[in-house]
Amino acid sequence: MAAAMPINPKPFLNSLTGKSVLVKLKWGHEYKGLLVSADGYMNLQLANTEEIVDGSCTGNLGEVLIRCNNVLYLLTLEYDGPPHGGLRKTMSAFSWDANSKKSPTMN
Repeated sequence: MAAAMPINPKPFLNSLTGKSVLVKLKWGHEYKGLLVSADGYMNLQLANTEEIVDGSCTGNLGEVLIRCNNVLYLLTLEYDGPPHGGLRKTMSAFSWDANSKKSPTMN
């Protein structure tokens, strides 16, 4: 298995702007939506956001701001189109600890 490779997180997050993402928070809640922006602190702004708790959608929240230190990881979601016809999680996973001095890693 290949080791995780350190990357610069800001260009990576900027490359995800306008794409569907899944953000998992440290306490287990997940938010699926369109990444509108990420600031210099890596706070995230999502649009058309759905909250997912214990694998079930609990509702549509619309626009959401997520503070950086609450994020456990972020996944990009892509539409497969026919014949698959659905969303899939890609390997563009990104995790970080806002309080850590270590470089973020991409898995």
